[in-house]
Amino acid sequence: MFGIDRQVYYRSIRRFNKNRSVAECVVALVYRERQRQPRLDTRKLYYILKPELKALHIGRDKFFDILRANHLLIVPKRSYHITTWSHHRFRKHPNLIKEMEITAPEQVWVSDITYIGKREKPCYLSLITDAYSKKIVGFNVSDSLATAGSLNVLKMA
Repeated sequence: MFGIDRQVYYRSIRRFNKNRSVAECVVALVYRERQRQPRLDTRKLYYILKPELKALHIGRDKFFDILRANHLLIVPKRSYHITTWSHHRFRKHPNLIKEMEITAPEQVWVSDITYIGKREKPCYLSLITDAYSKKIVGFNVSDSLATAGSLNVLKMA
């Protein structure tokens, strides 16, 4: 009636029901494991459940697809340190290059200082980058935030 064979129609229904039952088994396994470890990452969860998934003929990509379809993927939390505090009492200088069109190298340099390593004994990396070519034209690693480190970067650039 719809231009497909009866065999194809019933085979597709059986395949759909089989895939649904396998997905329900996988979801049950995930719920069981997540009751013990609620924030368990999906990759770790896959390796923990690998023997059971292998018996169900479920691979890694299919496992991820089933979890995605059932909204069971956990978004990892981003960890970062806030190092800039702009609400200080000091003067904030205007951005002089905001409207400037940079058309050639060596027109504008951009600098930054960041810390590397542990907080107990940090090292400070000072960089000067060319805004057009994005090349680093000067760098220095020092143990303190003294101006000598920044001056060495300017001399190198």
